[in-house]
Amino acid sequence: MAGLYFEEFTVGQTFKHQPGRTVTEADNVLFTTMTMNPQPLHLDAAFASQTEFGQRLVNSLLTLGIAVGLSVGDTTLGTTVANLGFDKIEFPKPVFHGDTLYIETEIMDKRESRSRPDAGVVFFEHRATNQREELVARIRRAGLMRKKPV
Repeated sequence: MAGLYFEEFTVGQTFKHQPGRTVTEADNVLFTTMTMNPQPLHLDAAFASQTEFGQRLVNSLLTLGIAVGLSVGDTTLGTTVANLGFDKIEFPKPVFHGDTLYIETEIMDKRESRSRPDAGVVFFEHRATNQREELVARIRRAGLMRKKPV
């Protein structure tokens, strides 16, 4: 598997994931309607044009999904037991149609599992920047990761 085992992660290790992902209008409208979110900031161009942003915003949960999703190939593909949860999620700047997201992940901490001798907990921080190198998302989460088979 491409993912790393618990023992292969080190605190401070940073991954710069490739490729970037350009978010399209179709991505945003499809995701927003599939998740039953009627927020006009995501769907109604006339409404959004009258806001401080002047245009529709990409749904923040789509930004979250892309940020975590782009990290999987380098970090957790096939080696995750479970996503244990998100500790903190921030969106300091908006994402607009046509923005390209670039993701990096830093390993913040890790520890042995208290209940599973075959796994450990890894604490990830995913950071998403746009093409202007502006931070648009910071996500902290914990994953239960398999240990190397013996």
